[in-house]
Amino acid sequence: MTRIALVTGANQGIGYALVAELAARWSPDDLILLTGRDPVRVAEAAASVHGVARVEGRVLDVTDAAAIDGLAKELGAVDLVVSNATARMTPERTQAEQADEVIAVSNGATHAMLRSFAPVLRPGGRLIVVASSLGTLGNLDERLHPLFDAPSLDEVEAIVESWRTAIHDGTAAGLGWPEWINVPSKVAQVAAVRAVAGARRDRDLADGILIAAVCPGLVDTATSRPWFDDFSRARTPAQAASVLLDYILSDRPDTYGEIVRDGQVLPWLSESATQRA
Repeated sequence: MTRIALVTGANQGIGYALVAELAARWSPDDLILLTGRDPVRVAEAAASVHGVARVEGRVLDVTDAAAIDGLAKELGAVDLVVSNATARMTPERTQAEQADEVIAVSNGATHAMLRSFAPVLRPGGRLIVVASSLGTLGNLDERLHPLFDAPSLDEVEAIVESWRTAIHDGTAAGLGWPEWINVPSKVAQVAAVRAVAGARRDRDLADGILIAAVCPGLVDTATSRPWFDDFSRARTPAQAASVLLDYILSDRPDTYGEIVRDGQVLPWLSESATQRA
């Protein structure tokens, strides 16, 4: 049977490296969909992957929930989905100016991918959200912790929208939200994974399905360069992809519904606000 994989945000960085690494590991009968928003860049990236498995470029705007759902329905069944798309932030713009784009890509796209692709996972399938260690709840003010006490995916989405509103009306700081939008966005991203996994846990574990958030650690990319000074211990995208795939393709039911880094579960309440990775 042909295995099918889908990787979003895959025309550069970690996403592209994941496609290339997976193409080298899978067989000629398998199909990997490399997706992105720009048709030219998607086509060029897909053509440049010289692996064993087939690689096909597909245009997909992850901020378009209808397009995501349409692709899931078109494919019908998938074996591996990696939600990797991210919005590039810049220090030159205020956090509020970038909030809508960051939330649309990091949160809205995550919600849509989980809603549309979790139901079409084959037995043994994987749905992985590339996340961050910033996504642990301990990075938020304790006043906000009750919001994330086992919410449903719909409730996570409502929390994100409430936070977005607070950013734009100037009340976010008073409610305890940090100025750096990457922290709440990443926490909500992991919370969305936990919400979906919590509702599906028993049947997914019985079918060998894995849903998880995965932190690749600090990776030297154009997205991370503006925000960090020391890259001496950073991974290249290829190194990060190899580590991620080792985990993704392994049998790790103990990590189901968790955020994982280097194969280890990060405690949801861990305090790592100074670890910007």
